[in-house]
Amino acid sequence: ARGTYRITAPITLEGTVQRIVSAPFNGYVLEAPVRPGDIVREGDLLCRLDDRDLKLERHKWSTQREQLLKQYYEAMAKHERSQTQITKARIDQAEAQISLLDELLVRSRIVSPFDAVIMKGDLSQSLGAPVERGQVLFEVAPLKSYRVIVEVDEREIGEMTVGQRGELTVPSMPDRTFPFSVEKITPVSTAKEGRNFFRVEAMMEEGSERLRPGMEGIGKVTVDRRRLI
Repeated sequence: ARGTYRITAPITLEGTVQRIVSAPFNGYVLEAPVRPGDIVREGDLLCRLDDRDLKLERHKWSTQREQLLKQYYEAMAKHERSQTQITKARIDQAEAQISLLDELLVRSRIVSPFDAVIMKGDLSQSLGAPVERGQVLFEVAPLKSYRVIVEVDEREIGEMTVGQRGELTVPSMPDRTFPFSVEKITPVSTAKEGRNFFRVEAMMEEGSERLRPGMEGIGKVTVDRRRLI
């Protein structure tokens, strides 16, 4: 008697793109309404940094610009060419600083770059905490673009080939399976929880709005037909 031989292995759904959202400048967390697992739409607020210092700095440069403009017009009226050029350069500097501060004020509202699920980053318990420029605040993944990661045991990796088909099941939908096909076999083994496995990447052939990056389940890859005993 013969039957279908399948390799059973744990699977994880990953976003095809993992976008890092970092702090645009040194500041303090003022508001953070999202947590890992939350679904956000493009443009939704992820975090807002305290912008009071930026507003004060902008007011300072705006006032200085007005004073310099007054000096510039006075120098022009007196036909003081050298003073006019010096003042004009200082005005350009002030306007550049104002433009920079305006851009930072816009960036103080950190928003989602696309429809996504929050993978990492919980600042809701860290309101008022300092952040540094470039510090990673969130990791987000697109909702409808993900790949399947199959953790194949090292004893069975020799049976795997690109193009094989399989199906996966996740605990949240035990009555439904989703087909996938193998696209890449990583030649480097990984040790985890006392076992060695190879990372095999596959693409979904059929999705669902209920599937999310980060979900875990069980995958079964069809190899061939073999004798049952």
